[in-house]
Amino acid sequence: MFRRTWLVALVAALSIVALVAAGRWLNAGKIGGQQPAEPFRIAGNFYYVGASDVAAFLITGPEGHVVLDGGYPSTARLIMASIAKLGFDIRDVKVLINSEPHPDHGGGLTVLQQASGARLWASDWSAGSLASGGDDPDAILPLRVLIWLGVLGYPPARVDHRFKDGDTVRVGPLALTAHVTAGHTRGCTSWSFPVRDGDRVLNVVSVCDPGVLASSRYPGQDADRARSLRVLLSLPADIWVTNHARAWGRYRKFVASRTAKNPVDPFVDPGGYRAFLDAAEAELREGRVH
Repeated sequence: MFRRTWLVALVAALSIVALVAAGRWLNAGKIGGQQPAEPFRIAGNFYYVGASDVAAFLITGPEGHVVLDGGYPSTARLIMASIAKLGFDIRDVKVLINSEPHPDHGGGLTVLQQASGARLWASDWSAGSLASGGDDPDAILPLRVLIWLGVLGYPPARVDHRFKDGDTVRVGPLALTAHVTAGHTRGCTSWSFPVRDGDRVLNVVSVCDPGVLASSRYPGQDADRARSLRVLLSLPADIWVTNHARAWGRYRKFVASRTAKNPVDPFVDPGGYRAFLDAAEAELREGRVH
């Protein structure tokens, strides 16, 4: 009887080890349904270098470049390929910034960091999650356990600098202002910065996802979301983007730019920005979660 119990326990233990190993192997190659996307200039020194939906952006400058968001670990190579296709060198990227630390936006930062040698800036809350490989203290316990086991999550990133709400990250003449728009996560960060198109200066806002996940809830979250929407509504936005390309019409605007007299004009969309935030406000009122 003892021997049989021991064998059952051994088989169970080996099964768990095998499942964890298989989960880690699958996670290492996870791309979340992402496909390569043609990189392109949005306006001035502002470029799209992300995948089909998980967005990433390049802001170039004479003293070094900035990359916003890193995709999954396995799609970071798509970002690097896009940067190269546009004629830039990943080693000239001096700063990495992030919207939020879930695997589809923070997972590839370590890969980009290793390839570029860039410094990573993050909000106080996001810094801890990025440095732990995606562990979110507000996530439900089963998800956290899978991250601890290596089935989910990503290689921990080295956070070089932490910023506060309203701080500005500078690389030479580049100046990007951080707005901690909590709600999706506590450290969710939206960014605002100017770009020049000919003789006009356009205000860009990169919005951190204003929605909420059923798997990641915390006290005061709805109040955070309401405050964040007020902040976002106060920002002047000629061009707006988010960390998911479908939300801001990446492909539609890209196609329109190919035939436009000024290829920047299809991306100038303050009305779309307001409509996006109005929809997020309605979602908050109705208590919808993803």
